[in-house]
Amino acid sequence: MKIEVTKLTKSFGDKEVLRGVDFEANSGEAFGLLGRNGAGKTTTIRILMGVFFQDGGEILVDGKPIKRNSIRLGYLPEERGLYPKQKIGAQLEYFGRLRGLSKTDAKKNTARWLERMGMSEYAAKPLETLSKGNQQKIQLAATLLCDPQLIILDEPFSGLDPVNAGLLKDVIREMIDSGAAVIFSSHQMNYIEEFCDNIAILNSGKIAVGGSIREIRRSYPRNTIILNTEKPGELCSFVLKSSGSIIEEAFAEEKDFRVTVRLKKPSDKDKLLSAVVGSGIDTDGFIVSEPTLSDIFVSYAGGGV
Repeated sequence: MKIEVTKLTKSFGDKEVLRGVDFEANSGEAFGLLGRNGAGKTTTIRILMGVFFQDGGEILVDGKPIKRNSIRLGYLPEERGLYPKQKIGAQLEYFGRLRGLSKTDAKKNTARWLERMGMSEYAAKPLETLSKGNQQKIQLAATLLCDPQLIILDEPFSGLDPVNAGLLKDVIREMIDSGAAVIFSSHQMNYIEEFCDNIAILNSGKIAVGGSIREIRRSYPRNTIILNTEKPGELCSFVLKSSGSIIEEAFAEEKDFRVTVRLKKPSDKDKLLSAVVGSGIDTDGFIVSEPTLSDIFVSYAGGGV
């Protein structure tokens, strides 16, 4: 299944919130929809779900206009939407019925997902008796009750301890491996990098950059080289002396046992490495430094997270 968002526009009164948003998400993959607060992520998600309707553009599923009653969609909102005083099992079954499951399937899927989340013993307890992390697990169970084909996760790891975050990651991988299309919206870049090959960064209602994370990284200048060595001071002095004409700057990082070299031209990498190999100074390895996803986000999203 391929979900294509093309030229999506939306205004509220005089405020233009989306200005021609384009991206696609595919079955068996996770896609990252990123942006600062107010960039248009939530509006885009609500249009995908049919809560709002766009002013222009379209959403296609396998090349045809989306029919939301013909695809199974699961949504994990940033603001949790379960009933705190209701028993967990009963309300999960209720949500399953709302999603079109039969009474038997709602009961069966509730039991299955409570077991998968390690929460079966709490089925008869009110939600408010659980910790915030365990409430998040119940919210995820509600999201996945109907075995969705398209899963939208808005800040899914918010408030989770490392153990529960690990469980959630395992469940998300299982859903991706089973063929679901997953759309992530998060400010936690480490999770986006872990799951997503492709992203789109929104800025003021437009896609500032989109595509493969790897290709976006490689679009940055590749002129910064990290040299790993037990003798960073000695190696730094050597490269400045032997290769100064091709180097913009170089500095030793003694605590990290490395030397960072910024070249005037990326094409001079081979000259630098030939000089280092011939130096006789033990060098453990080198890498071409690339920006982190956080660096890319700050560049394109208009400021910090």
